[in-house]
Amino acid sequence: MKITFRCDPALIDLLPRPQLAKAGLPDWLKQMAPRVDSSLHGRSIRTVKQCPPFIDAMSSGFLILLPCDVTVDAGRFSWDWALPPLSVPNHPRAPLSFHVPEQLIGSPLAQGQRSTLKFNSFWTIELEPGWSLLAMHPINRDDLPFRLITGLVDADRFNDAGINFPALWNDPDFCGVLPRGTPVAQCLAVRRDVPELVCEAMSSPRAERFGELATQILSAPGVYRTKFRSKRGTP
Repeated sequence: MKITFRCDPALIDLLPRPQLAKAGLPDWLKQMAPRVDSSLHGRSIRTVKQCPPFIDAMSSGFLILLPCDVTVDAGRFSWDWALPPLSVPNHPRAPLSFHVPEQLIGSPLAQGQRSTLKFNSFWTIELEPGWSLLAMHPINRDDLPFRLITGLVDADRFNDAGINFPALWNDPDFCGVLPRGTPVAQCLAVRRDVPELVCEAMSSPRAERFGELATQILSAPGVYRTKFRSKRGTP
């Protein structure tokens, strides 16, 4: 899978480039203890730092990064970002824009009279034919003060303009800076093939394998990691 990102020529050396998600894992994950004492279990137990599905989800796809520092003060957003003249017509110059509250009325995403944040795109994204782009909140990143609204774009066809990323601001009392390079969206390329869903009872061999695997999982840790997990970037 080749994913091509393009930007205004004047910005090619100024913008933080999209990065593979595994290169943008947060500091809190790196600093987590792999094991902690559990009063319920009466012993040390593994944390999510040792959970391959948790880590692999956070490591999948790529991240779109905030292009500049954004200062937030109780719902007011500002930035000091001097851009050179741009050659692409109708190109955004601000890192953020907004949707009016009415666009979410009737959905559980509505936040009263609060506007919806939108992270503007400074990169176009082109996928190979037959693939769409699933854009979502950076996985397991509840530490971020916003929540991206998930969207799916046919980026094999729509790639001459940028894809913007709407988000809900979850912390109206937040005062501080969202630094340049903050991940604002995690993206995965997904095929547009319609899956065939098959539901059936387990055969006797399947039931036997289920029991064997369940026994292994209950008897020792790391069964999935050592026997079934694929390293990221391998088939």
